[in-house]
Amino acid sequence: MESALTLNHFLIVSGLLFAIGLAGVLVRRNIIVIFMCLELMLSAANLTLVAFSRHNVHEGQPSYEGHVLLFFIITVAAAEVAVGLAIIVALYRSRETTDVGKLNTMKN
Repeated sequence: MESALTLNHFLIVSGLLFAIGLAGVLVRRNIIVIFMCLELMLSAANLTLVAFSRHNVHEGQPSYEGHVLLFFIITVAAAEVAVGLAIIVALYRSRETTDVGKLNTMKN
């Protein structure tokens, strides 16, 4: 019995990843864990983009525009990770905590 992966399978996995990331952002208090959950949500959106791109077939060939866009998104995400981690390290050095509840003001 052969089972092929369909667009629905990819969308379900992507939805689950996004829901896990959203729950992590809403529930967790550690800024590093929140940052990782945001990256998980971005990965879920990337999976959806690639799934729709592969599902869009023209003349027997899949469309690769989504894949090209994915590389740009990954590049921007890498820059975002570098800047985000630098901000987190700077906050930790000045406040000596990663708890979001204690980082509620911009004062030093």
